[in-house]
Amino acid sequence: MSAPPLELEPALVWERFFELTEIPRPSKAEGQVRAHVLAWAASRSLEATVDDEGNVVVRVPASPGRESAQMVVLQAHLDMVCERDPTSLFDPREGRIDVRVDGDWVRAEGTTLGADNGIGVAAALAVSEDPELPHGPLELLFTVSEEQGLTGARLLDASLVAGRLLVNLDGTSDEGFTVGCAGSIHTYLRRYYEVEIAGGRGLEVRVSGARGGHSGEEIASGRANANKALGRILDRALSAVPFRLVLLEGGVSRNAIPREARAVLRVGDDDLDDFREVAFAEFDALRNEFAGTDPQLALDVARSRRIHYTVDDGSTADLVQLLAELPTGVIAARRDNPDVVETSTSLTRVQTDAELDFVTFGSMTRSANPEALEQVAAQIREIAEEADAEIEIVRSYPPWQPNPSSRFLQLARGTWGRVFGGEPVLTVVHGGLECAVLGQKLPGAEMISIGPEIVGLHAPGEKVRVSSTQRFYRLLGALLDDLSR
Repeated sequence: MSAPPLELEPALVWERFFELTEIPRPSKAEGQVRAHVLAWAASRSLEATVDDEGNVVVRVPASPGRESAQMVVLQAHLDMVCERDPTSLFDPREGRIDVRVDGDWVRAEGTTLGADNGIGVAAALAVSEDPELPHGPLELLFTVSEEQGLTGARLLDASLVAGRLLVNLDGTSDEGFTVGCAGSIHTYLRRYYEVEIAGGRGLEVRVSGARGGHSGEEIASGRANANKALGRILDRALSAVPFRLVLLEGGVSRNAIPREARAVLRVGDDDLDDFREVAFAEFDALRNEFAGTDPQLALDVARSRRIHYTVDDGSTADLVQLLAELPTGVIAARRDNPDVVETSTSLTRVQTDAELDFVTFGSMTRSANPEALEQVAAQIREIAEEADAEIEIVRSYPPWQPNPSSRFLQLARGTWGRVFGGEPVLTVVHGGLECAVLGQKLPGAEMISIGPEIVGLHAPGEKVRVSSTQRFYRLLGALLDDLSR
């Protein structure tokens, strides 16, 4: 691992962040990073509480003279999306990230960096021990499993949180405040199949090299979805050449655009050349279509291990149909701003359960419009019924609707003007933020979200801008100062 220079400013933020890059913190496995935060609190004699879900609340006393100020909650999530290039020697799941400093950027080589939301965790820790930043009483709320449906926030023991002014530190832009976000629905289609005995070597068809990224923030970029690319190839091939499926799998995270997908098939020897010809012809069309967004997109067709069974013919056709027809991409833009995505969906996970003989297709649909969420779910249900698949619909969280009359927001706008001049940009993001859930868990809470510029979320090469982190930390300190006067 490269050792990033500690002269980066703000020094406390980067020191805490670099510590986090050496700690495994995938969703559902935050034990080590939670222990790190608790040890940090204990070393400073700060009271800390952990709820049954594993969320942490650390209570920080006010700076001298600010004891009577209203409690402020600084909230960030402990987990990160752990993606890596197949050839990378590093793996965030093991706490191994190759951190590089390139000019004004801190980035990861070959993996995700975890600035989402490690930089928010680091800022909350730093501001609590920074003698230069006066503040009132603070509650540091560190949630778990944000990247898996905001699970920690949804199951938070709200009795542990007294504050009702909440600053979410999971923003990704330094141009202003995030004041709303899309809600989401997850759909899981399960198509069972009959197993038929077969022999010989299989054929592996693999799509790789897609750029991937956050399925909300990057959905408008038109990047290739490896699951859908594989679906197009298989659908075109099956119309010309008979084959049977053995396995389908693609995608790693439920909220990331899949970068790789593969299928194992049984193709007759006499049909192998025709299969390759059709598959690569369709891939050429895909490569041309995504040349501007995914120049490294690749297709590999090669003999695989020996197989002992296949999926039956009817199920093969239905599984390929699902892969090809399930929607992915932008569904609708906002009527008042056609440049902003309102509704999207993404086929993020495909997984074969060879023991129980079914394939699961997992999609994540996002929208700032609750009715649109239900409409897309209904469309996916129709596709499932046509392919004789079961469907489970999980309504993860509602949209976080902006509250322009919030007194907290008005104060924050004043702070922005005092620090930077002018008016902040107020944004409703297409990704999900825990504010959507915490607003329900903490009645009467007023919330804003801030953060530095982060690029390439949920994909290898993720990076955070140093100068933007400085602005973010300056704004956070000024907000806490103004709130405690």
